[in-house]
Parts: sequence; C-alpha cells; structure tokens
Amino acid sequence: MQTITFIGNGNMGLSIAKGLKGKYNIEVVGRDMEKLDAFEEQLGTKVDKYLIDNFDITDKTVLFCVKPANVEEVGKKLKGKARVLFSVLAGTSLDKLKKHLKSKAVVRTMPNLAASVGASMTTLTGDHRFRKEAEALLGAVGDTLWLESEKEIDIATALAGSGPAYLALIAEALADGAVKQGLKREDAMATMKGLFSGFGELIQEVHPALLKDAVMSPGGTTAAGYAALEDGNVRAACMDAVEQAYERAKEL
Repeated sequence: MQTITFIGNGNMGLSIAKGLKGKYNIEVVGRDMEKLDAFEEQLGTKVDKYLIDNFDITDKTVLFCVKPANVEEVGKKLKGKARVLFSVLAGTSLDKLKKHLKSKAVVRTMPNLAASVGASMTTLTGDHRFRKEAEALLGAVGDTLWLESEKEIDIATALAGSGPAYLALIAEALADGAVKQGLKREDAMATMKGLFSGFGELIQEVHPALLKDAVMSPGGTTAAGYAALEDGNVRAACMDAVEQAYERAKEL
C-alpha cells in the first residue's frame, strides 16, 4: 500500500486518517510524542510516529494539516523535498505553501470533518499533474470536486469546509425548538437525526427549491414555520455566513 505522511495531528488530520486507514499506510509527524500516541489511539490502528524536528520528507506523499499560522515555522523544521504536498489548510495559498515548504508539486484540498465517516465533500485545486491522484486520495473519504482557481476553493471552503458547523447550529436549534414545545430531549434528538439522515439522501436528487415546495402545503404547518425562518432572516444570515467565512479565508 502507498504511504501517506501526515504533517500535523489535529482534528482534521485525524478525521482524514480515519477515512484512509486500511487503504493506505499512515505515518504521522508532530511536535509531541504523547499527542502522537493519542492520535494513534483515537485512530484505532498502529501508525509510524515521528517528531517533526529535521524530519526528512524527501520523495514522500505529504498530507499537510497544521494550523495556517504555523506554516513558516513548520517549514523550517522539515528537510528534503516532498514528491507532492496535499494541503488541507484553509485560506493558505499555493504561493505561500511553495515559499515555505519544499515539494515538487502542491495541491490545495479542503475536506471537512465528515471525512472521518467517509462522507466528506472535498474541493481541490493546484498542480494538474496530480489531479487524478488527489481525487483518488481524497475520494477515499468522500466526494471530490476539482476547481480551476484558488478563489473558487476559498469560496468552497466557506461552504463545504465550514458548513458542518453551520448545519450543527441549525440541528441543535431545531431540536431545542422541539424541546421548548414539550418534546423530550432524547426524542427531539432522535427525530432531528432522522431528519438530517433522510434530508441528506433527498438533497442529492431534488433541487432545494423543489424540495421546499413539495413539503409546503397552503396554510399548513411548514408554511407557518417557514415564514418564521424568513422573519428571522435565516436565508440572509446563511448567505452572510458564507461571505464572512470567505473573507476570512482570504485574510489567512
């Protein structure tokens, strides 16, 4: 099996590793051996673990998943030149990655936390020579979409990368609304989970506007609830969330 070298052992790296284990050999590089041990324990399989100081990346396939602010610092600790570097860093440009890290090729990727259950929506851009390899690698943890510019991947980051947090807020709020009206917490949570599970299947086949219209009968319960969402400017707030996340991605 091909070996993937993870530089960084945070939540995103762990999520991707969970999706890749059994399909690739995994080695992980970080600053603290205790944290690397914890990464291995949470992953549930043996991995090769290395401290980052003077780690040699020569000819390795690297999945780079440190914090964006640490790119320069981490780059100084590595030696050698990678075969290819796949970065999962939000808002970190190809130029910045090439400036601080030595690699024959660089591809930006933006998976989300659903990678841990093989259901990420991952966007990609960068060196076209590695498009198929990037799609195969990240395709092991969900769907992929190759984009033609860094502007597009920053916008997609604001949607799919940050999206799980937005949907988590909505899921929690809907369950809280049911509890407020008198449904038991465990029943509200079970109902919400079933809702999201079924919706995830439906949205693959039906346009959102058509799905909404199919549920909303004249003068019915859905129409009343939908009107409340419009009164609360939920649509505008969602659009603003994507805009603000995109602006932040550009700042990074």
